[in-house]
Amino acid sequence: MNERELLAELGQRIRAQRKAIGRTQEQLALLANVDRSYFGAVERGERNVTFTTLCRLCAALQCDVAALTNGLPPIEQG
Repeated sequence: MNERELLAELGQRIRAQRKAIGRTQEQLALLANVDRSYFGAVERGERNVTFTTLCRLCAALQCDVAALTNGLPPIEQG
């Protein structure tokens, strides 16, 4: 999995968690103290977030970092 695919997968997981808790992008961005357009880019896999930003997003998403990153990157056997 290349970097672009990893970011896209993380963005999809973030979007799924946001929808699961019934929040809009604007609400989550406000809670995480990030710009809404930046948050949208994260969900689209266009931004590589720092660990501290990921932690703020997870707090707003009511989950821990492990919930969003489990299995990333995939471990190749062999």
